[in-house]
Amino acid sequence: MSFFQTTRKAADVMSLFKRFPKAVKPLLEYHDIVLREDNSAFSIGERELIAAYVSSLNGCEYCFTAHRRYAEAFGIDPSVFEADSIVFDWNVLPMKLAPVFEYVRKLTVSPKSVEQSDADAVFAEGWDDDALFDAISICALYSFMNRIVEGSGIKEYRDANRLSPSAMRSFRYVNILRLIDTE
Repeated sequence: MSFFQTTRKAADVMSLFKRFPKAVKPLLEYHDIVLREDNSAFSIGERELIAAYVSSLNGCEYCFTAHRRYAEAFGIDPSVFEADSIVFDWNVLPMKLAPVFEYVRKLTVSPKSVEQSDADAVFAEGWDDDALFDAISICALYSFMNRIVEGSGIKEYRDANRLSPSAMRSFRYVNILRLIDTE
């Protein structure tokens, strides 16, 4: 259910985007830049995992569930997920991601506490400035999206499209624009 007077029954992001479309196109384009472009040191699955992690830290069930599904579709082992959190099993996940997730955790829960030593830990695992900026961008985008979703009253994830893992792998966020315009 939505908190808005005009969309009380709206229970998903699609309904929200339809009701408030003015900033949707650049927002979805940015999602594709951050999560889908090929020029990242992180795989798409790892980027979706970071989005799910940030969402879990922010307590956003809707975004956590959605990005968990995408992370799994892009090859992240389902065993790293609990109902509302991520289990950092370094036998399943690459250990070099550990400082990235610690950086993102600090940036999410206590941004003022992030220090040079946190970035240096990321660099010590072989990541470069571009990778760190990608992680920061995903963290920022999902902190932003979690506030939009939670602030709008959208709580429980419902997959209206029921995409298969194969369809999820070909999905681009800007495709949502066609759904908003045609429904």
